[in-house]
Amino acid sequence: MRLHRMKVTAFGPYRRTEEIDFDELSSGGIFLLHGATGAGKTSVLDAVCFALYGEVPGVRPRIRLRSDHADPDQLTEVVLELSVGGRRLEVTRRPEQERPKRRGTGTTVDRQFSALRELLPGSGEWTALSRSHQEIGEEIKQLLGMSKEQFCQVVLLPQGDFATFLRADATERGKLLGRLFGTGRFVGAESWLFEQRSAVEGRVRAQDQQLIALAHQMRQAAGQAADELPLPETAPGEPELAAEVLTWAAFARTAAREQEEIADLALSAAESALRETEERLDAARETALLQQRYAEAQARSAELEAGREQYEAASARLERARAAEQVAPALDARDTAEREHRTAEAARQRTAAELPDGPTDADPGQLAQQAGQLREDLGRLDTARRAEQRVSELTAVRGGLDREVADDEEAARDTDAWLADWDQARADHQRRIDTAHEAAQRAVQLAGQLDTARASRDAARRRDQLIAQEGYAAQRLLDARENAATAREQWLELKDRRLRGIAAELAGELADGEPCPVCGSADHPAPAEPGAGHVDRATEERAEADYLRADEARGAAEIELHTLRERLATAREAAGARTAAELADQVAQLEPAHDDARRAAADVRPAREAWELAELEHQRRVDARQAARARAADLLARRESLDAELALLLAQLTEVLNGEGSVGEHASRLERLAAAYTEAADAAKAASGTAHRLVEAQQRLADAACRAGFSTPLEAAEARLDPGELRALRERIEEYQTRQATVAQVLADPDVLAATSLPPADPQRQRAVFDTASGRLREAFAARQAARSRCAELDRLSADAERQTAELAPLREEYARLKRLAELVSGSSAENQYRMRLESYVLAARLEQVASAASIRLRRMSSGRYTLVHTDARISGRGRWGLGLRVVDAWTGTERDTTTLSGGETFFASLALALGLADVVTDEAGGVRLDTLFIDEGFGSLDEQTLDEVLDVLDGLRERDRAVGIVSHVADLRQRIPAQLEVVKGRDGSLVRQRTASPAGVRG
Repeated sequence: MRLHRMKVTAFGPYRRTEEIDFDELSSGGIFLLHGATGAGKTSVLDAVCFALYGEVPGVRPRIRLRSDHADPDQLTEVVLELSVGGRRLEVTRRPEQERPKRRGTGTTVDRQFSALRELLPGSGEWTALSRSHQEIGEEIKQLLGMSKEQFCQVVLLPQGDFATFLRADATERGKLLGRLFGTGRFVGAESWLFEQRSAVEGRVRAQDQQLIALAHQMRQAAGQAADELPLPETAPGEPELAAEVLTWAAFARTAAREQEEIADLALSAAESALRETEERLDAARETALLQQRYAEAQARSAELEAGREQYEAASARLERARAAEQVAPALDARDTAEREHRTAEAARQRTAAELPDGPTDADPGQLAQQAGQLREDLGRLDTARRAEQRVSELTAVRGGLDREVADDEEAARDTDAWLADWDQARADHQRRIDTAHEAAQRAVQLAGQLDTARASRDAARRRDQLIAQEGYAAQRLLDARENAATAREQWLELKDRRLRGIAAELAGELADGEPCPVCGSADHPAPAEPGAGHVDRATEERAEADYLRADEARGAAEIELHTLRERLATAREAAGARTAAELADQVAQLEPAHDDARRAAADVRPAREAWELAELEHQRRVDARQAARARAADLLARRESLDAELALLLAQLTEVLNGEGSVGEHASRLERLAAAYTEAADAAKAASGTAHRLVEAQQRLADAACRAGFSTPLEAAEARLDPGELRALRERIEEYQTRQATVAQVLADPDVLAATSLPPADPQRQRAVFDTASGRLREAFAARQAARSRCAELDRLSADAERQTAELAPLREEYARLKRLAELVSGSSAENQYRMRLESYVLAARLEQVASAASIRLRRMSSGRYTLVHTDARISGRGRWGLGLRVVDAWTGTERDTTTLSGGETFFASLALALGLADVVTDEAGGVRLDTLFIDEGFGSLDEQTLDEVLDVLDGLRERDRAVGIVSHVADLRQRIPAQLEVVKGRDGSLVRQRTASPAGVRG
């Protein structure tokens, strides 16, 4: 940024218009701004800041910028011409100010005025850019890359502030650095981390609630085995909860297994007793059994001989099925490859059909190349976007020209009639302006009242809605709690009923001819029958699942009710005690009044423009018509130029868009096409890969079928049997062989042959004793089965707990990581050695950069004696960590506090600090070049040698093509700096005198 010229009128101490040529002052690199105390030296800097930002440094109100010496009709105005970002601009600012009414007595208020113009390169003409105060402020801020506060610290260099900064504690330094570098986003990052930690903590607690519920289920399943083992009392969210629950589960499983071992011993004793009675019974019925076996063996032998042909055919089929099993993996692989290829081919055809040219057989490389070409076309649309934007701008400008031409023609026709009514029209214009100003003030007041009323009304409506929702949520919570209790009672009841009917459940698993798992007998003369209300395992598990779902619903209802109550408290605080209807009535009363005042206030600018136009027409009188015609000719020429440029741009857009609506629509179409070609390329590549794998699978299948003895894969597939068929076939063959061996063994058994010669035996004598022993065995078996079921249930629940713990582990790690990071950035972690918050850490890095940049100049100013260094430690236990400044004295080799510097040393140290901060903030702002700097006061505290050193450093700034303005009343500087701007104070206001620098240098 370089300043060229500035013109101030009725500003501060300046009564009349004063012009300053900064180009002439800056020709030597350094210039001096001096004058008597109170003459207005600082007002020159205030004018620069006011022209750029519409505000002055510090807290002075803009309404006091007007000179008390100025004539009443003279408007306060600042016009600044500068170059920034390769553009030459002119900024005009007028503050809000009072002036006498043009008719009648009293004063009226002129609103603030801003205007921005740009010098067109090569043409030498100025073009208007904006008259909006906000638009101009945003444009200047974007070009300079810094706010007003940063500009005042970087360009105007207030030395008193930096001396205070140099001596300040870490807290005050942090406030200034935070404003300059905008570190509020790091405070936002801290808040975000804490929010994330709270959210993850809630999820961890919810998962822990489920783990605790599993622990209670295991406690119920363990029964008496865990009566002496209480559950852990760890609360949700505690890190050791999972370990304690799993440890308790291991103890519960151990106790249950001890009960199972006891049941096993009881079962063994019952089995021993049964065997004794069985031996006595067997001795009584052995003869009858052998006789019966002989007769049955003869009958079965005849049956086996009749089925021999079927047995031999089944054996041959089994051999081929076993050979086919060797080919099964290759068959499965071939089937899998076929399915994958069909899926990939369908995807390829679908994506190809979605292309603009329909289905295509192009290879993936061509499709990917087409997608890349489309994305390149998309990138080339930037020029068309700029052309489209320029068309909109030209259309708006041309519309304005048309309106100006129409206004001039109408003005020319109405000139004579208007002059006749001039006196009345002037009075009407003045009344209109006064009325609009009063309406503007009223609109501002009503707007504040309306915003407050609307906010309270909306909060009251939210409050009323949340009150109703709170009632519903409380009822839902009550219902959820009742449902959870009912579901738990139902589950426990079903579990108890199932345990009572476990014998019938075991009997349901018996099969004819297969041994009983309790007694081992293949005969089942009297299996237990299910009683009324029998419950199976599936029913019990469904009841348990219903209870778990009901318990989860209860937890969700509790969270919902808590959230609603927090939102309701916030809404009540914002709404106050008034009802929503009362607040809505207040808004309804304020809105019409505000709309009327706003519409009336909008007439301020049109009224002033109409007044100014009327004055101009009155002054020109008869010459007005000819002047309007001359303007119309000029406007016509400008309109023709705009039409030519507009036609050229429209032709370019038509060629690029090819009939499409806009550049955005064309870009959207290209994006969709690029995505379609990319998807088609991926699908084609996948289809090619699956086809290759299918061919390989078919080749492996043919090889496997040949090795297994089949002529074709189809033959192997036909010979293959599913597991059920293969098992049934093998069982039939084995059954035949077993029956055949059994018959042969029976017929050849000497005992059987001997028994046939004996008389028939009667085995009923020992049956009663045997039945009693069997009953005891069934009771022992039922007890053993119950113990096993208890162990199995505990194993299942323990596995669920372990799985849930494993699933929760990543979430716990995330919570621990977020908690650690949140405590680290907030400065509460032991790992944070200096207890620095994240914002302080960033500011410390910035301060370290500033100290490094400042030390380069400080060493030169102090003849190599002083260096500024940054320290992370607190200074004397005060302020924040990480924002300490120390000065190193090379003469003594010691490091000491900056407050120990003398007055002159403090000045050049603060000057070096200010220049260093200017460099760092400039880099932070994007490297905006600052070609004009001002240094305000402080040189009077320097001796002659130090002054030479300081001026050498400042002289070195012009090596970077910078101009430095020194604001000082030190007389010695007038001899050293030829280029001067003197502010002369007088009773009627101040004025400026400018003296050009000689090309020889800055000092004589």
